[in-house]
Amino acid sequence: MIKLYDNGVYLLNGTEILEDSGNVSLPVSREEAAKNTIAYGILDSHNTSGNMERLQIKFDKLTSHDITFVGIIQTARASGLEKFPVPYVLTNCHNSLCAVGGTINEDDHMFGLTCAKKYGGVYVPPHQAVIHQFAREVLAECGKMILGSDSHTRYGALGTMAMGEGGPELVKQLLNKTYDIKRPEVIGIYLDGEPAKGVGPQDVALAIIGATFANGYVNNKVMEFVGPGVSKLSADYRIGIDVMTTETTCLSSIWKTDEKIQEFYEIHGRSEGYKELNPGAVTYYDGMVYVNMSEIKPMIAMPFHPSNVYTIDEVNANLADILHEVEKKALISLDGAVDYSLQSKIVNGKLYVDQGIIAGCAGGGFENICAAADIIKGRNIGADEFTFSVYPASTPIYMELVKNGAIADLMEAGTVVKTAFCGPCFGAGDTPANNAFSIRHTTRNFPNREGSKLQNGQISSVALMDARSIAATAANKGFLTPATAMDVEYKGQKYHFDQNIYANRVFDSKGVADPSVEIKFGPNIKDWPEMSALPQNLVLKVVSEIHDPVTTTDELIPSGETSSYRSNPLGLAEFALSRKDPAYVGRAKEVQAAQKAIEAGKCPLEVLEELKPVMAKVQEKFPQVGEGNVGVGSTIFAVKPGDGSAREQAASCQKVLGGWANIANEYATKRYRSNLINWGMLPLLTDADDKALPFKNDDYIFIPDVRNAVEEKADVIKAYVVGDELKEVEFRLGDLTDAEREIILKGCLINYYRG
Repeated sequence: MIKLYDNGVYLLNGTEILEDSGNVSLPVSREEAAKNTIAYGILDSHNTSGNMERLQIKFDKLTSHDITFVGIIQTARASGLEKFPVPYVLTNCHNSLCAVGGTINEDDHMFGLTCAKKYGGVYVPPHQAVIHQFAREVLAECGKMILGSDSHTRYGALGTMAMGEGGPELVKQLLNKTYDIKRPEVIGIYLDGEPAKGVGPQDVALAIIGATFANGYVNNKVMEFVGPGVSKLSADYRIGIDVMTTETTCLSSIWKTDEKIQEFYEIHGRSEGYKELNPGAVTYYDGMVYVNMSEIKPMIAMPFHPSNVYTIDEVNANLADILHEVEKKALISLDGAVDYSLQSKIVNGKLYVDQGIIAGCAGGGFENICAAADIIKGRNIGADEFTFSVYPASTPIYMELVKNGAIADLMEAGTVVKTAFCGPCFGAGDTPANNAFSIRHTTRNFPNREGSKLQNGQISSVALMDARSIAATAANKGFLTPATAMDVEYKGQKYHFDQNIYANRVFDSKGVADPSVEIKFGPNIKDWPEMSALPQNLVLKVVSEIHDPVTTTDELIPSGETSSYRSNPLGLAEFALSRKDPAYVGRAKEVQAAQKAIEAGKCPLEVLEELKPVMAKVQEKFPQVGEGNVGVGSTIFAVKPGDGSAREQAASCQKVLGGWANIANEYATKRYRSNLINWGMLPLLTDADDKALPFKNDDYIFIPDVRNAVEEKADVIKAYVVGDELKEVEFRLGDLTDAEREIILKGCLINYYRG
């Protein structure tokens, strides 16, 4: 079904795979063949450095949603923003319910609208479209690049190389700066065969995720989709696979394009946005994933990660054993906070689920919902616990589904059809009952994504599936059913895009700024607190230890109802690690009090008594360390933090609570590490086994001359764990650009741009 090549490969004429055995004889060198990827060409055309090994990218367009754009614009304003230099689209699809926190969410929307007017942007009102569907319909163009402050910024199927990053990277673009990275490796994704009837894009995507996530095969690399199977897929189907590539931890994606993508642009009234993209006659890829789509069956990603994949047939055939395996894995994810069991979901030997949802950038597409309607037409979901909700990804899609009758078929069966909203993806919509099991065609099924609050003893589970099998399960009144088991005639309705819907409701400045517009600020919209530059010497207290194999950004700063406070740095920080380590905030604040005393010209030892023996021990070896040359802060340790969302707040919340560093064995994503750096935090690495760390929670770590180490481009940093003696340890900083080092030295990106 899926094969990962051990070596790099050559792709000849777009069809023949030739593994690089070291003695391949071809008319071009490996270096020249590597320039024939679609990705290389797009990166080259957007690189401003003149050096293709060290890229400095300027993007064509930017996009954000309503739990990221306030912080981004506030940061840019503090750094000197006068006008959006490129098209910047502010969508409102995350806090669009305006149901939590009084007026907080709608205040954010009004902030966005007035900023779009003042700085020359585009404002998409709530319920019109989810961020990525609007980008597909309006922004994408073949050969272009888009940067978005949401991790699922993926428009590769439409010929656009898009990347999801933390907000500070968009700030850099707004200030006419660049996105600086090493040239990423490119992995070919060779699609062969054709999906069976009833197998959808989520099934193909989950199979790829299952094969590549754990081994990091495409981590921080570009996935380039090629092969004869691409032409067998509709544009919508390709989009459905593409958007889920984020869950492989890749950097970006790009696909070869053809007449089906050309038709997509024509349907959306943007035929000029299309051009044909293909790899060269001889193209070198740093790796290859071969996918025989004909062999893929309906899949399910069981709790609590998109890579925890099985076929639905496999789950149904080995139900008790697989549920037991999921329960064992959950002990790690949930830290034993709740008594977690799925055995009650076995009813008469079958898996009974409580909820089905098709939503968001992955599930809410036109073809997915049409297929679901075809499956459930003439059937019904029953009158028991099972519920079924569908969220079209945009109002134009919703309108077409109304016109072609799909909405009527869904509603008659008992489906609740709602407006464009990302809530089910991040725990703010359709929250199920305690101990319920939800199947969703959305992007993630991390713990808490379904609204659980472990600290209150509340837990439910999410499994990811394709819209077709969710509809089949709904038609079977909640009993897990693959779509391939249903005898269905798929109508294959044609899509018609109504441009008037956006023309009537979306504010588009056409790039014209109006400086006279006053920005509307709600009481929850706060400026970033002042942040100090990196001190000469640093005393860190370890205030949280996380030993999970991977730590998600959801665990670092929970999603769901906390999103209402994303415009309030100090308010949001109160939720940091709240579902993973509830004591973290209190511990961090205790240490931060010492740093605040230093900044106020007072003695830190007077506000943090436990610091006295620490400083006494430090000064035995380093008598010069003291007033005027030392800072005090906190750090956390996690094995592999940062999987998942692009949200910068996973780092900024730590910083506003006095965090100076993270310590990790590895960072799960480039974007999380970038967020740490952009908020002036040291992205420290340790080679120590996480089961035998030289430090533990509540230990103090002293780093002498840390400022000099950053300035002098040191990789290895010598530090000391402070106890009865000073125990020497080493950390690594990893690769840092000159600009990144300067940001850390200045204390954060805002300080860096202030000069």
